Parts: sequence; C-alpha cells; structure tokens
Amino acid sequence: MAPEKNYETATFGAGCFWGVEETFRRVPGVVETAVGFMGGTLDNPTYEDVCTGRTEHAEVVQVTYDPGLVSYQALLDVFWSIHDPTTQNRQGPDIGAQYRSVIFYHTPKQEKEARASKEEEGRSDRFRRPIVTSIEPARTFWRAEEYHQQYFAKRGGGHCRV
Repeated sequence: MAPEKNYETATFGAGCFWGVEETFRRVPGVVETAVGFMGGTLDNPTYEDVCTGRTEHAEVVQVTYDPGLVSYQALLDVFWSIHDPTTQNRQGPDIGAQYRSVIFYHTPKQEKEARASKEEEGRSDRFRRPIVTSIEPARTFWRAEEYHQQYFAKRGGGHCRV
C-alpha cells in the first residue's frame, strides 16, 4: 500500500469474512483490505480459536480507504447491502457470535455516521425485522492467518453472501 494521502480505516463484521472482504476490495477508493478478528477476549487469536465460539471475537474486515474517493457513508451502504443485519449471531448457514453483525468505529465521526445510518436503515422498508447490528469502539485488530487473506481472489469461485 502506498504510504501517501490521508487514508482512513473502517472495520465491519458481517458474517463470513471471505465474502465481505471480496465485496469491499472491489469498491473504488478502497486501497487495502485485511480479514481478521476484533472484539474478543483472547490476544492474538487464531481462526481455530475464534471458531470455538469462546473468544467473543467477530470475524471482521478492516478496510483502508481514501476518503477523497469513497465516503464512510458509502462503505456503510455496502455493509448494509451484503448481509442480513436482523439475525443475531448468524449469517446464512454460519452460526455463532463470530458471525455477528457489527460496526467497529475508529473515530467519533464514524460512530455518529454509523448510528445515523443504522437508524435510517431501521426506518426503511428494507428489512422486515429489527436490526441487531452492534456499534462498538474499535479494539485491537488481530489479522487472520495469511491463507484467509483475499481468499476468493486466490482460490476463485465462492461467495459467503446471504
């Protein structure tokens, strides 16, 4: 990644991180993505640790983006469009707290925008049930093992999307 400009970071949990990453990677203005874990109790967790359901981590995608090319609101719009934010600890066939719908904010401005966006989505006719997405302060991002990074780009096929 080029060390220029004033890039910003956004972190989203929306189920299986492979498909979420693939979607965000394709957004113009996103300069880098990484999959990993956030929000749990274990330092430096592995994928196997998180899959036990005992670490309290969510599978997340950390997005580095150029705010001059893509807004945080546009990233929130992508987030809402790629998963079901009305299911608690589940996305499609994936069940467990690691698959929860969560927005981890990095700045007060992101928190404000995320909460406003959630309210707007909740008032829309888009979802039949209440949105259960949590909005939490960003914590340590633990990068997942390399074989998880850009999984679909490396292996082709697949989609985790609901």
